Amino acid sequence: QVQLAESGGGLVQAGGSLRLSCAASGRTFSSYAMGWFRQAPGKEREFVAAINYSGARTYYTDSVKGRFTISRDNAKNTVYLRMNSLKPEDTAVYYCAASPLGPNVVVVGYDYWGQGTQVTVSS
Repeated sequence: QVQLAESGGGLVQAGGSLRLSCAASGRTFSSYAMGWFRQAPGKEREFVAAINYSGARTYYTDSVKGRFTISRDNAKNTVYLRMNSLKPEDTAVYYCAASPLGPNVVVVGYDYWGQGTQVTVSS
């Protein structure tokens, strides 16, 4: 069992930056791949970024490549999402998720989810 808690969301102007954190409980964090997803009002939850258990491999959806960076600190049981050059279309609730089977770009590939943190980008 893994419990996840996101933090770091907020209101930012277009072009600004935020860093989201996701703290995980449990002693097996380092064995899970981690992902970030987002869901805007009226839209389906979509993949943003993922990282393998060691942090050596990362994956991004095309719309955030070059702007967002996913990383993890296994000693702190935490995964991060650094978001630069934010755009109004990045506005959404951001969720972190854990997968015991490796990085995945689909929602069903993850077993554990946090409650989400709101990111709002004003134009």
